[in-house]
Formats: sequence, structure tokens, C-alpha cells
Amino acid sequence: MKATVTVMLKAGVLDPQGKAIGQALHNLGFANVGEVRAGKVIELELDETDAARARAQAEEMARRLLANTVIESYRVEVA
Repeated sequence: MKATVTVMLKAGVLDPQGKAIGQALHNLGFANVGEVRAGKVIELELDETDAARARAQAEEMARRLLANTVIESYRVEVA
């Protein structure tokens, strides 16, 4: 089973990478781009057939390692 964990900085936390991407897009002529936030996507292949257990495992992985929950939020999707 595949789990996808999307990690983003929480609102209000400075995002220098997003700021740099936004500035680069403006420099390339994409003037209509507003605020840019950068994050990360982690794909996990889990040896699990039960979707609820796979989601629980991925949630625990995100909470314990993949996201710094002080400054980041995460979303887990299981397919």
C-alpha cells in the first residue's frame, strides 16, 4: 500500500525557500504569482493491506520523524 505524506510549514512561519522561488518566478516574468510556500512530499511503500493501519503507521511516522510538528503541518493520503 502506498502512503503519501505532504509536509508544509505552518502559517506564520517564515519560508525563505518559498520566498526565493516566488522571486525567481517574478524575475522570469510570472508577475501574477503571489505568495509561494515550499514543502516536501514523501512517498512510502508500506507492506500493509489494511488502509486504516497503513494510515495510522504513516501518521506515526510523520509525527515522530517526517515533520517537525512545532513548525510544520502534515497531511497523509493512502492509496
